[in-house]
Amino acid sequence: MSNNNQHIVLKTQDLAIGYKHKKVETVVSKNINIELHKGELIGLVGANGIGKSTLLRTLTKVQPMLLGEVSINNISLDTFNNIDLAKSLSLVLTEQVASKNMSVFELVALGRQPYTNWVGSLTANDLSIVNKAISQTTIESLKHKRCFELSDGQLQKVMIARALAQDTDLIILDEPTTHLDMYHKAYILKLLQKLTRDTNKTILFSSHEIDLSIQLCDKLMVMTESNVIIDTPENHIKQGNFKSLFPEDLIIFDSETKSFRVNK
Repeated sequence: MSNNNQHIVLKTQDLAIGYKHKKVETVVSKNINIELHKGELIGLVGANGIGKSTLLRTLTKVQPMLLGEVSINNISLDTFNNIDLAKSLSLVLTEQVASKNMSVFELVALGRQPYTNWVGSLTANDLSIVNKAISQTTIESLKHKRCFELSDGQLQKVMIARALAQDTDLIILDEPTTHLDMYHKAYILKLLQKLTRDTNKTILFSSHEIDLSIQLCDKLMVMTESNVIIDTPENHIKQGNFKSLFPEDLIIFDSETKSFRVNK
């Protein structure tokens, strides 16, 4: 488990997230105060439509914040240009790969774009980092395959390898287990846990796999209609925070088994 004296990689202060359309402001969540420390695996969990993707888009500057401040390594997110931001955080989204005709190696190598010159030439150091990322995600056998030949689970591992090749302190993934069966959901989350331990990077991911996240994460960010709370899974259980995620007429959280079950 992480300790609170570790280096703070990402911090928010009184953050409000949502949307602006013309002069109308829609607040999804506000007063968000979180800290992500170096070497932590953090799961972001909550009900469908609660705003998890909106929060991740705001933390990664894909979407503007409504209020407050976000800082990465003690530098305000507002001051980052695109290249510097790409050297500080890697983002893995659920969108399809733009060109599935690329080879796995070529897709992973795109992670080096923030560091290559204008023609995109890879140095020996770049190649070493790309090959290391491929090794860390155990996709050596896929290296020369085209992306259209891959299963959803294989492609997700390739996208994680690309994020590793980007060599940032922070990796953020939006629903990395979407469309995967139970085995591959567990495999991907277990891989993220291993990568956090091996690389000491901070990895934040959103997921509907709350039971798995409780077992594997150092901390969980629980998002409800009223607030966002970050703590260890054990403390969330003690404080009853999981019980507020869903209406208890159908789904209840069992503190003994640390899992959700149908209320019979």
